[in-house]
Amino acid sequence: SMKHYVVNRPVYSENSFTEEHEKISREHKTILRHVKDYLSCDSKRAKRAGLTLLPIIGWMRTYKVKEWLLGDLVSGISTGLVAIMQGLAFSLLAELPPIYGLYTAFFPMLTYFFFGTSRHISVGAFPVLSLMIGAVVLRLVPMDGSPSKIQAFADLNVTQQKVLVASSVTFLMGIYQLAMGLLQVGFVVVYLSDTLVSGFTTAAAVHIVVSQLKFVLGLNTGSLSGILSIIYTLEKIFNDITQTNICDLVMSIVIMVVVFIVKELNDWYKAKLPVPVPIETVMTVIACGVSYGFNFEKTYNVTVVGEIISGYEPPTAPSIEVFQESAVESFPMAIVGFAVAFSVAKIYAIKHAYTIDGNQELIAFGISNMFGASFSSFGASTSPSRTAVQESSGGRTQIAGLVSAMMAMIVTVALGFLLEPLPRSVLGALVIVNLKGMLMQFREIPYLWRRDKLECAVWVGTCGSAILLGLDLGLAVGLGAELLTVILRTQFPRCSILANIPGTDIYRDRKDYIDMSEPQGVKIFRIPSPIFFANIDFFRDKLLEAVGFNPLKVFKKRNKALLKLKNSKQQSESESDSQNGSGNQISSTSHDKYTNMEELDRSKDVKVQIDWNAELPDGISVPRVNIHSLILDFSAVSFLDISALKGLKMALREFIQIDVDVYIVSCDVGILEKLHSCMFFDDKIQTSILFPTVHDAVLHALEKHMDSKEKEQAVRIYIHEDTTEQEKDSTTPP
Repeated sequence: SMKHYVVNRPVYSENSFTEEHEKISREHKTILRHVKDYLSCDSKRAKRAGLTLLPIIGWMRTYKVKEWLLGDLVSGISTGLVAIMQGLAFSLLAELPPIYGLYTAFFPMLTYFFFGTSRHISVGAFPVLSLMIGAVVLRLVPMDGSPSKIQAFADLNVTQQKVLVASSVTFLMGIYQLAMGLLQVGFVVVYLSDTLVSGFTTAAAVHIVVSQLKFVLGLNTGSLSGILSIIYTLEKIFNDITQTNICDLVMSIVIMVVVFIVKELNDWYKAKLPVPVPIETVMTVIACGVSYGFNFEKTYNVTVVGEIISGYEPPTAPSIEVFQESAVESFPMAIVGFAVAFSVAKIYAIKHAYTIDGNQELIAFGISNMFGASFSSFGASTSPSRTAVQESSGGRTQIAGLVSAMMAMIVTVALGFLLEPLPRSVLGALVIVNLKGMLMQFREIPYLWRRDKLECAVWVGTCGSAILLGLDLGLAVGLGAELLTVILRTQFPRCSILANIPGTDIYRDRKDYIDMSEPQGVKIFRIPSPIFFANIDFFRDKLLEAVGFNPLKVFKKRNKALLKLKNSKQQSESESDSQNGSGNQISSTSHDKYTNMEELDRSKDVKVQIDWNAELPDGISVPRVNIHSLILDFSAVSFLDISALKGLKMALREFIQIDVDVYIVSCDVGILEKLHSCMFFDDKIQTSILFPTVHDAVLHALEKHMDSKEKEQAVRIYIHEDTTEQEKDSTTPP
């Protein structure tokens, strides 16, 4: 059986509630006080700052060597094999020789180990970021044409120029990330919704597939960047398709099929497998052996990785000129790199019950990218597939990441020469087969269409614009579309008229339930969004639509009617004097019913007491106003701006001057303070219009506008239906 409760309390207005219940006076901190508190320091705060800046201190103190070390080592080896293959492959996206992918698998991880808060993400190359860097490399060092007029290019060959551009862009990206982290603006990632990131990464996957087709087909087609570059690239590929290298194509197809099947088996049997089968490494080793044994380079004219210099290059300074050329493009890279890494890190942090710090992650990636760029590596973020391997193979901390970086170092220093006969088409095939997860996101379109068409529009708009306009412009368009949906939702909210569920103090949209009761003469209007400059006119229009009349027009017509009545009375009096009360005169008794008043004022503020809903004399027509009270439910209004206050005040005045009482109910404390501080109340709009709940305002309105008999009957029917006599007594308004 349902439980019941009975409340016996007065009908409160905000004024009477405040009188009866004393409010705590709270002082809000000034900006200066906030700054002082932020800059103050003590031992606890210094310790907390140290732990925040170097998270390794926190998790290393609790490291369980016997339980975790073996898992981290196994995970590090498994992840290292994937990181090496992905580093080699993703370097093609950045338009760099494969060895620089190995640098990216090593250097950024060294600093992230100390500064990062995530214990599971695998730091290194990310295909989307690599592609964005590759677009800048192509623009500044085009494949067909003279490079940009940058003085630092003077004594460098084409490869060195590309490396300088990629490392400089990465360094600038790191500066942006570090600056955002120090300024505590890690919250910027919240503006990149899951829908936006999904559409953007899907578009990036399409770009990546197109960019790798030339390697898979063994063509020497040049790469392009810029608006509609994907169309021009496809056109070039189809023009040259007759020159396809069959050996490259067959090898790519075989590798893609085998890797795809084994990856699926890894997913199906991940509970039974101690570590995923490193199929990419296996196929790379086989391809290297076959290519070397049959001398693919000379026999079938296959493009191979070529000479790999063992060891590392000395640190180099970035180019300021490249900074100037790529200042705009580096910022979206910084955002995308951080957003992807943070979203992946958040998934595993929730799964393993620890917290990550967005601002510290920005600092960690900023330092890692700046450090890596100094040693010629390119943009570092994380790859979801690589991180999944690190976590699923038993990795518990970033020691696994450090082991994977050591494996990349071993290949770079000692085993690099073994990769020289590796066909580039194999790397292209590995890139494409790793995009399965991103390309499968196209399945989100029908899902979003069924559930939220605006979200679907954001996805399609972001994806389409990123494919056609390029990733940087596409991200900007997607962000604009996403913010536009927020504006649309707040600018055109779903306003509703509320009615009462009989026997309760609950009010719901009158369209939603069958058994509803609207208080007679009372209209309850609910606004479900903030009211601000962009939607105040929409709110006023919806309010007039809800009440069924325009108060300004009613006021003007009433004034005209009053003037007519006055003239009619004067005329009838003169006729009465001349005819001594006989003939066709207007009955003074019936006329006085409408015009029993002092001299009418011709100004707008006409003060008269007339029943405008009664039958008026012939020739006088005034719109009927069938309500005496209007209640505005502000329970969902989170803020008001100055424009909204002005518009709201004007609307309230219009209703008050045609004798419709207006009440504002369920205001948030911040809204109440805003109304008082902005001098909203005056002699016409008084604080007595504020009520804590809809029900309080309804009871007050019914009591005010009915005589005692009607009031007793209406309140009893309206509020006490299906209740006991005791409940009636307990809820009857005082």
